[in-house]
Amino acid sequence: MAKKSFAGFGLGLIACGVAFLLWYQGAFTGFERTVWQWRVAYFATPTQATSRLRIIALDQKSLDWGRRENGLSWPWPRQAYATVLAFCKRAGVKVIAFDVLFSEPSLYGVADDQTLGQAMQENGPVVLSYSLALPGDGQAEQGGLPPVLKISGFSKWLLGSRAPVFSSTVAMPVPELAGSSAMLAGISNHPDSDGVFRRVPLFVNLAGQPVPSLALAAYLAGASGPISLSLREKQLQVGAIAVPLDGAGQSILNFRGVSQTVKTISLAAVVQSELQLEAGEIPVIDPAEFKGAYVFLGMTAPGLYDLRPIPIDGVYPGVEIHATMLDNLLSQDFLRDSPVWLGVLLTLFWGVMASLCILFCRNAWQSSLVFGILLPLPLASGFLAYGRGVWLPVGVQEAAVLFALIGGVVFNFATEGRKKRYIKRAFSQYLHPTVIEQLVSNPERLRLGGEKRELSIFFSDLAGFTTMSERLDPERLTLLLNEYLSAMTDIILESGGTIDKYEGDAIIAFWNAPLSQGDHAARAVQTALRCQKRLAALRPDFKERFGCDLFMRIGINTGSVVVGNLGSAQHFDYSILGDNANVAARLEGVNKEFGTEILISEACRHQLPEGMRVREIARVGVVGRKEPITVFEPLAQGDAAMEAKIRRFSAALAQYYQGEVAEARAAFQDLAAGDPVAARYAAHCREVLDNPPLAWDGVWRMGSK
Repeated sequence: MAKKSFAGFGLGLIACGVAFLLWYQGAFTGFERTVWQWRVAYFATPTQATSRLRIIALDQKSLDWGRRENGLSWPWPRQAYATVLAFCKRAGVKVIAFDVLFSEPSLYGVADDQTLGQAMQENGPVVLSYSLALPGDGQAEQGGLPPVLKISGFSKWLLGSRAPVFSSTVAMPVPELAGSSAMLAGISNHPDSDGVFRRVPLFVNLAGQPVPSLALAAYLAGASGPISLSLREKQLQVGAIAVPLDGAGQSILNFRGVSQTVKTISLAAVVQSELQLEAGEIPVIDPAEFKGAYVFLGMTAPGLYDLRPIPIDGVYPGVEIHATMLDNLLSQDFLRDSPVWLGVLLTLFWGVMASLCILFCRNAWQSSLVFGILLPLPLASGFLAYGRGVWLPVGVQEAAVLFALIGGVVFNFATEGRKKRYIKRAFSQYLHPTVIEQLVSNPERLRLGGEKRELSIFFSDLAGFTTMSERLDPERLTLLLNEYLSAMTDIILESGGTIDKYEGDAIIAFWNAPLSQGDHAARAVQTALRCQKRLAALRPDFKERFGCDLFMRIGINTGSVVVGNLGSAQHFDYSILGDNANVAARLEGVNKEFGTEILISEACRHQLPEGMRVREIARVGVVGRKEPITVFEPLAQGDAAMEAKIRRFSAALAQYYQGEVAEARAAFQDLAAGDPVAARYAAHCREVLDNPPLAWDGVWRMGSK
């Protein structure tokens, strides 16, 4: 146990080390982005703040309306935006933020710009945008420099920041508009390397000075009074709101849904509504729809090229990205990056736990279960963290678990396989006295080859042998097996059986060869009953001396196989080959399904004398066989009460075969207290009733060998 635990820790740490190395090299970036998409899709839900936002969209419908009704081509006269501002003033909006650049004079003359500027002064507050450029982008400076924010701690924050520095060559709005705005905002959102927008800055570094993003400017302009701003290492304090930032000064967007989750109204409809209201008509859009709202005006028409991909939508309007950031500010439910130490700690935990769990698995079924449970756990932890506002990378954790599980499987195969091979070599070197006697009496048998013959084949195995091999050193394990195998072998040989071989803890024997035995089926079944009785008597002693409870499962089949000397000219053994031998092994495994100790095939049952008591257990579909096998359980002699229970069991089984599952379940449930087979059937009937099959044939399907 201690050695295996030590090995588990070592394998787990190695797996984590490999995972960390690959993580550092960016091997899991694609996986992380895919998982990001899953999490956003699962948790994206509009909030109360979402209902306080509106987007006026310069969409394709607006462009078509302008061209069809007014003969307007793009760009429109700025008088149209003045009309929008008048509508917003009438509606009582908090602020309107333009995600539209006015860096060039209007094509309709300076008077058009002056009209919009006057409307901004009368119908504010209005936030305008200007474009930013990184050094070397080639953007020409237009209109001077914008006002900067006062952020306490900005200079100190810059020293450890990875935020990009934008050049002072900004494209400002024309003077007629810039001077009329409540605030000016820089537009500088940059996607991740795959082109997808997941984070945005609330402010940017413009030649060493902070300027606001459109979302922050809209929030500040719409506030009832001044709001102080201060910076710490990974946090922007906006009044009483603490906004988490990453090392580049960006905030993770907590998306509310796909495009138009924020209520979006066509710009054409707003213009029409204002004109209708001025004419005393009923408007297309009720101004009450906008009362107290934060309004963004931006482009959503495909030809205007402001559609951006986000994790859950490939054509998300750029203006809605700004609206989403303002939504996060208003609702104060931000996403924050998890601390690096937490990711490292979780990776180490998952990796070591996975390694330990897989090393202590005793069979393939348990290993599969561990794989199925542990692999999704890091992903589940990522979802759980996201639901609590924390972005937790899971790729490195998943890799550590996977590498640990694979390493554990390889380790188990190398170590436990070596033990098994040692035991096989130790016990396969000896020919059994019965075979030797036949060879001495008949020297002609000392040649390769065999004959086809009907045999009754006995296959036994110990339950939990892998656990015993882990707990006992090879010497004590060998001693235990020697005593167990000797006791069982004595009974087999006393009944005239031939030991084919020992495979670790398994015994393979047969009757009716090399000597003919007309009652070979009865001998095999009686031997199985005697072996179980003998093991029950030995069990307390084995428990006291070795700390092991030994339980044996036996499968018996009768059928034709090839029996004879099999091997090479230099080394051979008296053994059997054929599918009927495999069936005996399958029946041994079927015991696990029903909690029985001995199962025999229908072919064996037909050759038993009438005095031997058996009960039919099931029609079993086993791996490797097209047709189901009817299996029976041999029983010791019992009293009248036991006979009555057997009859009740048989009646319930008949109902099960006929598809009367509910009635069968009730009957099995009555017998379940003292009968593991009945208990298993009761549970199975419940499963069938919950998930009925398309067609009923009464066959119990085995999922494995």
